[in-house]
Amino acid sequence: MQQALTLSREAAAEGEIPVGCVIVDAEGKAIGLGRNRREERHDATAHAEVEAIRMACESRGDWHLDDCTLYVTLEPCPMCAGAILNARMKTVVYGAREPKTGSLGSVIDLYAEPYGYHPKVYGGICRDECAKLLRDFFEDLR
Repeated sequence: MQQALTLSREAAAEGEIPVGCVIVDAEGKAIGLGRNRREERHDATAHAEVEAIRMACESRGDWHLDDCTLYVTLEPCPMCAGAILNARMKTVVYGAREPKTGSLGSVIDLYAEPYGYHPKVYGGICRDECAKLLRDFFEDLR
């Protein structure tokens, strides 16, 4: 999660909402890194999780990430929760809850629906630090 926080800070420094994501394989090696880049790329899908999943799939040469853990500083939105399902991620670990679009329990729990696959989910990891980065970013915008 510390590496995801570092990526989150990089996003904030570039004027992006501070969200960072790291995917590690079963051996603990980081195979996918991502941070928000929606403003930079003018792309609504340029979320940290999507960027990390793309890198991990490319690193592996395969879309199956079923032995991997995804660490992200903010609870995934519906798009990212769907991408995580499609990649067959084994585990999702997130920091701060997202009351507006969070799809792992805040607004809806997409993984409680009858999909054929369900990753393990652990929320609230480094919650205070993740939430502070977001809070500070939005306060600076005002």
